[in-house]
Order: sequence, then structure tokens, then C-alpha cells
Amino acid sequence: MSNAPQEKPPDRVATAPAANLAVGAGLLALGSAAGRVLGLAREMVIAALFGATGEVSAFRVAAQVPVLLYDFLVGGMLSAALVPVLSSYAQLRARQEFAYVVGVLLTLFGVGLGLLVLALQWAAPQLAWLLAGGFDRSDPTLLDLTARLIRWTAPAVWLLGMAGLATAALHALQRFSFPALATAVYNLGIVLVAPLLAPWLGIAALVAGMLAGGAAQLAVMVVDLRRAGIDLTPRLRVNHPALRRIFFLYAPIAGGLVVSLGQVTLDRRLASATGEQSIAWMANATTLQQMPLGLISVAVSLAALPQLSRYHAVGDPEGYRATLGRGLRLVLLLIVPAALLLWLMGEPLTRLLFERARFTAADTAQVTAALAVYVVGMLFAAVDYPLNFAFYARNNTWLPATVGVISVGIYVLCALLLMPRLGYLGLVWADTAKQAGHALIMLALVARQVGGVAAMLGPNLGRLGVAAALAAGIGWAGMQAVAHWLAPGLVADLATVAGAGGASLVVYLLLLHRARVPELTLLTGAVAARLGRRHTA
Repeated sequence: MSNAPQEKPPDRVATAPAANLAVGAGLLALGSAAGRVLGLAREMVIAALFGATGEVSAFRVAAQVPVLLYDFLVGGMLSAALVPVLSSYAQLRARQEFAYVVGVLLTLFGVGLGLLVLALQWAAPQLAWLLAGGFDRSDPTLLDLTARLIRWTAPAVWLLGMAGLATAALHALQRFSFPALATAVYNLGIVLVAPLLAPWLGIAALVAGMLAGGAAQLAVMVVDLRRAGIDLTPRLRVNHPALRRIFFLYAPIAGGLVVSLGQVTLDRRLASATGEQSIAWMANATTLQQMPLGLISVAVSLAALPQLSRYHAVGDPEGYRATLGRGLRLVLLLIVPAALLLWLMGEPLTRLLFERARFTAADTAQVTAALAVYVVGMLFAAVDYPLNFAFYARNNTWLPATVGVISVGIYVLCALLLMPRLGYLGLVWADTAKQAGHALIMLALVARQVGGVAAMLGPNLGRLGVAAALAAGIGWAGMQAVAHWLAPGLVADLATVAGAGGASLVVYLLLLHRARVPELTLLTGAVAARLGRRHTA
């Protein structure tokens, strides 16, 4: 068979990568679904045990410290530098060299993250004041509690960071199953541990669950690396070429993340000044809108990244453009109905998930108000993920980082203008403006550098809009029917979410199926093929 590109069967070239993208995204989405479901269970446990109180806000601030440091040191590096660089070693070099690079990274980060944990023990009071100094206005004891919780959650930095490195290695090997389950394992820690220890430890039981989940998550990643035959012997070599490439790719991302860290710090500080419950309300609303983002956009983007990296490496712009287009269209296909359902049914969904024990109807109203705004930003954020990854695959991290700095400026301006009038909801609107600004700028940059944006988004964009509008009408009509026939309560909320929400989703999918939208056919075909292989096995 000739190696000339023009002699490859066109349908085979288009279909195989498309199927791989759908299957990879499906694996990540299924694992992410388990993680998000357990994430909801985690939030339900927190709401039931502690409500939306100042203690919960203090825990949210403390728990965000290891997450922010993970995002800065590993999370931002994972997609922008670790996966592209490790993918090149996995594809073009012997497995022994790949394992050597992984061992070097684990050694260096293991030592560095350990030192950082020690530093957090010393700097906890200063971090508490920086992130939650506004508590002084409502309840100064919350500031002391935040400092203690930061000290207790500090070891999670090491656990999350090492698990993130292992995840990057597995993604480079295109092993998605265990990494997809990692979030589920992490969330399971709080779900199982917190209710057991809460009578004795109080809010600290959440910290115990967080650490237990982090340790279990790391163990799962290590097991899969060993199953892949990767030798995890510690190695120390600070001048390895892979480290230089990773540093070069990550440097601009780090600069952008420094600015993002400043934005998050400002957001927490401003939110703590709007009331001791504001951070807890915002966290509940964020959990609901983050669920579809993780299930859909993040899963599709992570599955597409290795393919995009390879197409760019071999100089195949058509394959690169086609893969990015498929990713964007898959995201739009799935995120639009998710956004509609959250917008229409945010209140009954919040009641079902959170309103019990110490979480009151007043808390539900505040979370619903924040969710209605977050959903708008969710649409932009969903498209933004694959656009960012498209530049990471081209070894271009400077442009996304620069756009990130610009979007933080948008947030700060909107936050300072809106918070005095709208309180914590002004911060939610500022975050939505930030997401919209970032996505629109990235879309313009993709159009300039890659081209073919109209073809990527596809001629079916209008059909998606029409189907979504009709589905929203069905959902609204179903909600009115439930309100007419059933008294307010658990049964009515279940009927609204499951009945009216389910009906609107079915209508949306049937309309797209009738319109023969290719991405829906691709998705259902990939799912059917995988189920068929499992049945045969």
C-alpha cells in the first residue's frame, strides 16, 4: 500500500479518528459521570451535615487552597505541556525512555510538593486573611477556623499533584478508563468518611474525607501505570530534554495562572465580605454547572488532545481541523440541552439535591439565583475548553495565557462595578463575563490561525438552536402541568426534573435524529459499537 496521503480511502481517514474521539470522550465522560454523581453526593452530604453556614464557607476557602495550587503546579501543566510532551515519548520512543521521563517527573514533583506542604503549615494564617479577610466583618472566629482548616488540608496538595502527574502519563498512553474514575474515587472519600466522623470531628470530618479520597485517587493511578508496564522507580535528572520542553510550554501558562490565582483570591475575598454564607451558596451553584462541563466539554477536549497533537506533529492541517471541528460540534450538541435544563429547572433540582436538614428554602433561593447566571457562562466555557486545547496541541501556550490575563481583567472590572449593587451575584455575573470574553477571543484566534471556523461549528448549528427552543417549550409546559396537578413537595420536584426534564431531552434528541445531525449519529454509533464489543467479550 502506498504511503501517499492522497491514496488513503477518504472515508477511512475521516471515520477512524472520529470514532476514536467519540470512544475516548465516551470513556472519559462515563468515568466523569461517576465522579460527578459522587460529587453531587458529596455536596448533598455537606449540605445535610452542615447546611450553607459560615463553617462551610470556611471549609470551601481552605479546600480551595490545595486545588488552586494543584491547578497552578500540575493541572495547568497537564494539558498544555505534560500530555503533549509525554505523548511524543510514548509514540516515537521506546517505552523504557517514556518510563524514565515519568520517573524523573514523579521524583522532582514529589520533593517539591512535599516542601510546599510544609510551607503551607507556616503560611496558613496569612493565606486565610488573604482569601477570607472579609469574615472579620461577620464572624472573626471564621478566620481562625479557615487558618486551621488550611493547615489540615495541606497534604492534599501532594496527593492531588502526584495523581495529576500519573494521569498525564496515562493520557499520553491513551489509557482513559482509570483516570476517568479518579474523580469518583476522590469524591467517595468525603461521601463515606465525613458522615462517620462528623459527630466527633465536626467540620474537620470533611478534611479527613478529602485526604482519604486523595490517597485513594493516587493509588488508583499508580495501579494502572503498573498495569501498563511502566517502571515507577524514582530518578533524578534535572537536565533531561523533556523537562526543558515542559518548562518552555508551561512558562506562559504559569504566568496566566498567576493572574488567575489573583482573580480567585480577589473573588474569595470579595465574596467573604458579602456575607458568611455567600461562598457556600456560590459553591453549590458551581457544582451544578460544573457537572455538564466535566461530563461533556472536558471529556471531549481531553480525548481530542492526543489526536490534535499528532496531527500537528505530522503536519496534517486537515486532520487537525476536522478533529477540532468534531470536538466543538460534539460539545455544542450535548451542552445546549444541559444548559436549558439547568436554567429551567434549577430550583426544583436544588431542592431535590440539597434542601434537607440544615440547608433551608432560603438557601435554595440563593443557589438558584446564582445558578441562573452561571449557566450563561457555562455555554461559553464549554466551547472554550476545546479551543484552548487546540492551541496546546500546537505547542502554543502563549496565546491562551495572554487571553486568560485579558479575561481576568474583564472579571475584575465587572466585579468592582457590580458587587456594590448586586452583592455576591455581582461576582457571579463578573465570572460569566470573564468566561464569555475568553471564549469569544479564543474563537477569533482560532479563526485567524486555523481557519474554517464556520465549517467546524457546522451547518447544523441552526438546527441545534431550533431543537433546543422546542425542547425548552416542552420542558416549560411540563413544569406548568406538574405545578397544576401536584402540590409542592418531593413528588412534584421529582416529576418536574425527571418527567418534564426527561421529556424535553427526548424531544431534543428526536429532532436532531430526524434532522440527521452527523455528530449524534457518530455518538450513538460509538456507544453501540462499544456496547457490542463488551457483549461479545
